[in-house]
Amino acid sequence: MDRNAGILMPVASLPNRIGLGDFGKDAYRFVDDIAKAGFSIWQILPLNPLGFGNSPYQPFSSFAIDELYISLDLLEEEGLLNHVPDYLKDLKFIAYNDIRRYKDEYLHQAFENFVPDEDYEAFIQQKWLKDYALFMSLKKKNHLICWIEWETKERDLPKSENPSLKPYEKQISYQYFVQYIVLKQWKKLKEYANSKGILIMGDIPFYVGLDSAECWSGRPNFLLDKDGYPRFIAGVPPDYFSASGQRWGNPIYDWEYMEKDGFSFWLSRLGYNKDLFDIIRLDHFRAFDTYWKIPASCPTAIEGEWIEAPGHKFFDTLFEKYPDIDIVAEDLGDLRPEVLMLRDDYHFPGMNVLQFTFDPLTENKVDENCLAYTGTHDNDTIRSIYHGKSEADKRRWRKWFKDHGYEGKNVCEKFLNFALQCDAGMVIIPMADWLYLGPEGCINHPGTIGSPDWEWRLPSLAPFEAKTAEIRDMISRAHRLPGKKEA
Repeated sequence: MDRNAGILMPVASLPNRIGLGDFGKDAYRFVDDIAKAGFSIWQILPLNPLGFGNSPYQPFSSFAIDELYISLDLLEEEGLLNHVPDYLKDLKFIAYNDIRRYKDEYLHQAFENFVPDEDYEAFIQQKWLKDYALFMSLKKKNHLICWIEWETKERDLPKSENPSLKPYEKQISYQYFVQYIVLKQWKKLKEYANSKGILIMGDIPFYVGLDSAECWSGRPNFLLDKDGYPRFIAGVPPDYFSASGQRWGNPIYDWEYMEKDGFSFWLSRLGYNKDLFDIIRLDHFRAFDTYWKIPASCPTAIEGEWIEAPGHKFFDTLFEKYPDIDIVAEDLGDLRPEVLMLRDDYHFPGMNVLQFTFDPLTENKVDENCLAYTGTHDNDTIRSIYHGKSEADKRRWRKWFKDHGYEGKNVCEKFLNFALQCDAGMVIIPMADWLYLGPEGCINHPGTIGSPDWEWRLPSLAPFEAKTAEIRDMISRAHRLPGKKEA
C-alpha cells in the first residue's frame, strides 16, 4: 500500500508580512518547500471564522472561511488595492485583534472597488452563505455578543417569513464579498498544492459552537429551549486527566430530529468540506457512536450520561451520497469496542499519537491502517516530552532507539525516524517537531482559554528550508516519498 508522510502546519502560523499566515505567496512558497522535502500531505486546522478565544474549534460557522486568510497581496494583484504596508511582520506570536483591525480597513477598501460578475452572482445564492452573512451582520450590530442575548426580533429572525433585510444590506454584501474572495484564494492554493502532489487534510470539529450561524438558523438540529439556550451540552466525563471531566459547552445535537430529516445538516456540512479538502479528519469520532450528554445546569462534566448516536445509519446515508469522501477518524481516548467497530466497518484509518503510546519497554508496533503522529496541535512537542522525563526514563528512551537501530543526532530526530519507519500507512509530524522546538512550539494547551493558545507562528521559513534535504532523506529511507510503494 502507499506510505505517505505529512506535515501539520496551521495556515495562520505561516510567515507573512502582515503577521498572520494567509493564502498568499508565503503559502505557495511553503507548498514548494514541502513538495521538495518529499511530503504528500499538508494537514491544517479548521479554517472557519474564529470564535471565542481565537479557537478554530469554536467557529462562527462550519462553512465560512475566516477573512483573516485573505491575502492582501493577491488583492493588490487584482487591482482591488494599492500597496499595503508591512504590519507586525517579525512578531513571534499572532496578535489576532490587531491584525483583524488592520486587515479590515483594507478589505473594506477592496470591497468598494469590487465589481460583481456572473460567477459572484451564482456564488451568493447559497443558503449557508445567506444565513451566515445575516448572522454576522447582526452579530456586528450587537457588538459581537452571543445571539441568544440579542433582542427577540433579531434572535428569532430565522423563524420569520420574508423578513426585511434592508437595514443590513451593506453589511450582508460585504460578508458575501469576503467569503467569495477567501474561497477563491483558497481553491487556487489547494489546486496549486494538488499540482505539486500535495493532498490537503482538513479538520472538522464534531460539534458546532452555540454562537454559530448554523445554531442560530438551524435550531431544530440542537437540543435548545424556546429562547435558544442549550438544555444539554457536550463534553467528556472524568478520567485520568481530569477529575471533573471536560465541560465543553457546545450544544448537543438532536439526533432523533436529524435522522428524520435525512441527516441533511451533516450531509451539507461534510459535502461542502469535501470540496474544500482532499481528506477530512473527523474530530471526536467516538461521538458518532456514543456521546456524553451533560445537563446545561451542571457546572462540571461529572453529571451526565452516555447516549447512543445513529452512527451506522448516518455513515450509510453519507456514503450513499458521497461514495468517494475520504475520512480519517480521531479515535483517541478510552473507547468502548463499538466505536472501533464503527470505524472499521467503514475502513476509516484511526489515529495513534506516538508520544502517548511509545513505551521503551515494548516493541511499539503500530497498526498499518492508521494515521500516526508524533503529536498533534493539543500536545507538547517531542523535545518537551523527552526533557520532562526522569533521567532513568531518558536512558530507557536512548537505549530503545539504539537497540532498534534508529539513528539521529538527537533524541528528537531518532523519534522522527521511528515514526516515519513505523507500519502506519500515514505519518504526520507537526512543524514544531521537525524544528526540534520545545514549549515555545506548543499550539494549544487543552483546558485553557486565551493567550498563548493558537498564537504560535513562524516569522520565517528559513529554518525549515535549511532542513528540506535532510527531511527528504528521512522520508525516502522510510519508503514514504510520493509514488513509492512499501518494499
